[in-house]
Amino acid sequence: MNQLVIRGATVVDGLGNEPVRADVSVSDGRISAVGGVREEGEREIDADGLTLAPGIVDLHTHYDAQITWDRTLSPSPSLGVTTTVMGNCGFGIAPAAPEARDLILRNLSVVEGMDLDALRAGVRWDFETFGEYMAALRAIGPCTNVAVLAGHSVIRTAVMGEAASERVEPTADELARMQALVAAAMDGGAIGFGASYSPNHSGYGGVPMPSTITALSEFDALVGAMGTRPTGIVQLASGATSVEELEEVAARHGRAIFKATGAAMYNDRVPERCIEMFEACASAQARGNPVYIQIPCQPLAFDFTLANAYPFFSHDAFSEVKAYAPEQLAPVFRDPDFRRRFRTSLATPRPGLIFQGNWERIVVAVPALATNEGLANRTIADIAAERGADPLDVLLDLGLEENLETTFIGQFLNVGDEGVARLLKHDAGVVALSDAGAHLTFMCEAGYGLHFLARWVRDLGEFDLVDGVRRLTSRPADLYGIADRGRIAPGAWADLFLFDPDTVGITPAERVSDLPGGGRRTIRRPLGVHGVFCNGVEVFDGADYVTNGRGPGSNSRWLEDSRGIRGLGG
Repeated sequence: MNQLVIRGATVVDGLGNEPVRADVSVSDGRISAVGGVREEGEREIDADGLTLAPGIVDLHTHYDAQITWDRTLSPSPSLGVTTTVMGNCGFGIAPAAPEARDLILRNLSVVEGMDLDALRAGVRWDFETFGEYMAALRAIGPCTNVAVLAGHSVIRTAVMGEAASERVEPTADELARMQALVAAAMDGGAIGFGASYSPNHSGYGGVPMPSTITALSEFDALVGAMGTRPTGIVQLASGATSVEELEEVAARHGRAIFKATGAAMYNDRVPERCIEMFEACASAQARGNPVYIQIPCQPLAFDFTLANAYPFFSHDAFSEVKAYAPEQLAPVFRDPDFRRRFRTSLATPRPGLIFQGNWERIVVAVPALATNEGLANRTIADIAAERGADPLDVLLDLGLEENLETTFIGQFLNVGDEGVARLLKHDAGVVALSDAGAHLTFMCEAGYGLHFLARWVRDLGEFDLVDGVRRLTSRPADLYGIADRGRIAPGAWADLFLFDPDTVGITPAERVSDLPGGGRRTIRRPLGVHGVFCNGVEVFDGADYVTNGRGPGSNSRWLEDSRGIRGLGG
């Protein structure tokens, strides 16, 4: 008997075929039939009026720490996601000898906007090596399929300790040890290798994240250490690294490279810069060298206070104060020399920086003092014009007046429907960059897939439902070599997402205090979602998680595949 039959759904298969009204049956975690299913199931669901699509494949998450205490990987499964790729940008938690663990967490807390106390309280260190970390994930039993990238920064930290953020050149022995750790991670099931050259990526106390200070030759050597196996991709937060440089690496090692950078997001100040980067990737692909861009479908938005002003951290003026407590920051923000240095940096912003001086994109969301309520929902540019003052002074003075507790919202990049649509449709791009699990203090973009279906498919009509679903499912799965996922077809793994296309979407961001030790984070909740299934097992019923202990993402059916956890059964 089938373990599950979903009857009468409008099936959008993720492969680009036209929707059909059909039953879908599931046996032993895989789709056994699509069409008229006569045999009954152990469980039957009447999906009349709803759409059934493959589960969303999220290529860019940072659940590496959270998964050790939260098998649900909240909130992603509730938002239609059934496959998550972690370890992006080279930031992970394995390998991690005991003496390196707190350094890893301190850096994560800054570069990924995480609560350090929650990390220290929550991470379960049941591993040291990358292979042991993968075994720990199997034991945890997550609610989504999980793939992990071997990480440049965490591997450099494992070999060099604190010097990883200080010394550009490793010794020959250190480089050889890093190469050995990359090879071991690939043997242990890594889906590929992640790294960063982003100027936005700094660690605790303002130190650069280790990979960001290295020569490209080190990155090249570690990509080479992935070996000759045909599987395994490379993901890079590229910073100023050009498409041409990455094409050379892709050609030399036969690896697909997925580039993430703010410079490739739409910026109305330099509207052609991003499309030029996409076109350069298309040219590389035409030469047989696959270089892609991970492009978000939402504006790059943050809510923040001056006590933790992440959007400004990549500017030189903030390099030494990123980890300061509020009482340390107040005198810094009053200092005329600090303001001068911040202005100088804003006058000539480097490509890819989050904030480039566009004060019209920063809104006063929640004033901390009742006397300032009239400033709510106004931009810093507007307030500055009214007062005849410099916007930088307005921002800092307001923050100081309110004890650095003013909540601001900034939408800095990827704003403008026409410009963003052009990027989302480009064949050199892949919809990604949710950053799910990270920047919890500021934002939650884990619902990017629901946003895409609501905004770009239903509301704007830039994509029809067939192509919209394909871009969230089979396209990312195929590009990463994750076999038999992101599709509804007999024999494929039964990762499924049942929803109402007329109401699908996400709620506004909200703050909850559910991190270890009571730490706060930002989450989104789904709209129009009626069920999410991973390997044929329901993990979210439209209202809550359905876990029953172990999640189906750690199921031996796919973990025992010869290609291992790296491909989640593919």
